[in-house]
Amino acid sequence: MKISKAQRIAAIATVVVAGILIAVMIPSPLTVDSESIKRGELTVTLDGEGTTRVRDSFTVASPVNGRVERITLEEGDLVQKNSVVARVTPPPLNAREFEEAQARTRSAEAVLEAARAGERQVKVDLDRAARKFDRYRNLYRKGAVAAETFEDVRATWEALQKQHQAALLNVKSARYDLEAARSAIDQSVDRKTVDILAPDSGKVLRVLEKSERVISAGTPLVEIGNPRDIEVVIDVLSTDAVKVEPGLMVQVEGWGGGAMLPGVVRTVEPAAFTKISALGIEEKRVNIIVDLEEPESNLGDNYRVQAKIILSRGDDILQVPVSSIFRSGKGLNVFVIKKGKAVRQPITIGQRGAYYAEVLDGLAEGDKVVVHPTNDLEDGMRIKETER
Repeated sequence: MKISKAQRIAAIATVVVAGILIAVMIPSPLTVDSESIKRGELTVTLDGEGTTRVRDSFTVASPVNGRVERITLEEGDLVQKNSVVARVTPPPLNAREFEEAQARTRSAEAVLEAARAGERQVKVDLDRAARKFDRYRNLYRKGAVAAETFEDVRATWEALQKQHQAALLNVKSARYDLEAARSAIDQSVDRKTVDILAPDSGKVLRVLEKSERVISAGTPLVEIGNPRDIEVVIDVLSTDAVKVEPGLMVQVEGWGGGAMLPGVVRTVEPAAFTKISALGIEEKRVNIIVDLEEPESNLGDNYRVQAKIILSRGDDILQVPVSSIFRSGKGLNVFVIKKGKAVRQPITIGQRGAYYAEVLDGLAEGDKVVVHPTNDLEDGMRIKETER
């Protein structure tokens, strides 16, 4: 049967249209980033934010109520041990307070006299018991008195010795109470200014009460310390703190200088505290105390820093990008690139760093995996890779 020219043209057109439809219907390969599995050094760090603080700082407070004079010290001034850093003048007593102080003094005098009288009476009883004990001891040695009678006499003598010691302590306590009561009256009359001394040499870190005003006992006035002797305090989640041990290396960064400052974990505080995160969530956090290996003169007290605590470091570790790992079902998976397709592969990982994780099972060196797999990527899908 002879095919006409028109039939040939129609057949060719049908084949072309079918090819075009097939090309349109087949989905184009999904473009993905890929990276090869390789071996190398793997460092696992715990990142945290912290602050610096002076290792041994002293907060000088007022020991008495009164009016503090204007403090002339400035932040950064040097002070020597036992030098005067502030002066406080106690307030005078009013009439009612003065009468109460006098009444307390008279009461303390009466208590002291009663304690002395009690001590004298016990002393008389003790002397009498001592003489009786000596006499009965001689009689007991001669067999003139029974052992039970001698033991009763000795017990009485020993008990009076202890009573006399207690009576002497009562006298001493009453004397101290009287001195304290009298000092309140003397202070109100003399109003001697109390000099507050620096407990140690160092620099003034903060002046907490600059102006002259009336303060109560215990009010902080000045903070003193050595700004060169600093430590770093990093707060981390309590679930991360259990991984940290004293002696781990630390890299202090983000403090404003160009160089990284090496340090060592000195201690992990045993108690956690509650902190509200930026999202308003209550978190249990723990302070990690770090010693710098070399002092940094540009750092001061309460400076903000970023730190990396090195939990582990290994060489020749088979590793996979963390960004390629996703959870599916009960385990972790990656998409391995095989013959232009993405194939889901279960894996087992060990140590996990910020960017790479240790591969324990499921991958081999040289395998290529999809980095940052999207939700559109499915098992067996054709892909077009762009190697990083």
